[in-house]
Amino acid sequence: MDLVEISPKAVPPVCKIIDYKKFLYEQKKREKIQKSKATKVIVKEIRFGPQTDEHDFEFKKKHAIKFLQEGAKLKAFVFFKGRSIIYKDQGHILLLRLATELEEYGKVEQLPKLEGKRMIMYFAPKKK
Repeated sequence: MDLVEISPKAVPPVCKIIDYKKFLYEQKKREKIQKSKATKVIVKEIRFGPQTDEHDFEFKKKHAIKFLQEGAKLKAFVFFKGRSIIYKDQGHILLLRLATELEEYGKVEQLPKLEGKRMIMYFAPKKK
């Protein structure tokens, strides 16, 4: 048996006489259970081009709605290939349009932001 300080910040400090190895084992076990109960954030991605057609936009919007309803975060981005970077404004408009149409399913975490050849926007699902 060992004298183990359980709560050093308490006044006076709390100590117990217990088996130290058993105490460490139970502490690790509690931490493992807590870790397994923590929610894991899933991020789904949807990719657009700057000149994405109406039908393709609607198709990808349906997938975005499904992802948000399942509780996953969504990363929507417009990928600019080659010289299509001159259509930055079209990509920005496309992402803002997606944001307005997904308003009832999720909220915007980050507005469209250009990073290299990608314009990225994040959505988080709305709580029920």
